[in-house]
Amino acid sequence: MSTPERPFASYHLWSLVTPAAAQQRWHCQMRRGFIKARQHEPQVKALLKNVSASQRIGLLAQRGVYEFHYNPRLLKAENGVEKVAELLKLKENSEEVQQRVLQILRNYHSSPMLSDKRILLLTRGDEGFPKAIAIEKENYNFRLYASMDCIFIEQDVTFTSMSHVRTLHILDFKTGKSPFDLRQALVYLLAVRYLYPEYQAVASFYNLELGKKSELIVISNSELDHVENELADIAQKHQQDMYLFHEETQKFSSIFPPNPGHHCRFCAFRTICQFSNCSVDKHG
Repeated sequence: MSTPERPFASYHLWSLVTPAAAQQRWHCQMRRGFIKARQHEPQVKALLKNVSASQRIGLLAQRGVYEFHYNPRLLKAENGVEKVAELLKLKENSEEVQQRVLQILRNYHSSPMLSDKRILLLTRGDEGFPKAIAIEKENYNFRLYASMDCIFIEQDVTFTSMSHVRTLHILDFKTGKSPFDLRQALVYLLAVRYLYPEYQAVASFYNLELGKKSELIVISNSELDHVENELADIAQKHQQDMYLFHEETQKFSSIFPPNPGHHCRFCAFRTICQFSNCSVDKHG
């Protein structure tokens, strides 16, 4: 049996360990157990490979923005949307995915928010795990993973304590109706503090489907220290849980306790979870 990996943290792990504000009643630790502790089991592995329509739309939207800027002539071409749709092989997807992604591409083609930006990083969205950032302090050490969509240089952002500072702007793209989660921006701001220490940084979200922008997210170094401490605690807790599971796999449900309810019907693991409230889905 393999041993648990060294402590790590990411926004995804944070969201699996701790529910978002007002989401406590729907949060289930067993989902973390399936994703992180039992991910190599054949049934779990097969379910993890399934990509929902919403996830597919998000991936294609990110790739679409990338293609527009990788081939900037497509931003000015009348048939730019059609050309990017071909690059995405959009016709191989369901009708819902095709229609929603096409609308996203049209929206972006008519108003490309990054066209005048000095882009430092723009990902396709399918690169896999980013390189880990080693965080080593006297009281803790862990690896931080941060998969960022876009970073560009923002000139002359004014802060309360200083003005006209060359700043990095971390932009995360969204689709669908899910609310923005501030914790994701906080993880990215912490990552950028290590990756680009010579810059100040701000973050924001932009929903490519709804055309909705978040407020600009700016926090102090002391607040980032608090975020780092919280992530260190999460990394440590998760490593301990993984160690306990590898020692006694039969205690899976006590290490990663279930929280069954109506929300089970949206869970990817409802068909293999003995605690799921969706027993009908298992047999019919």
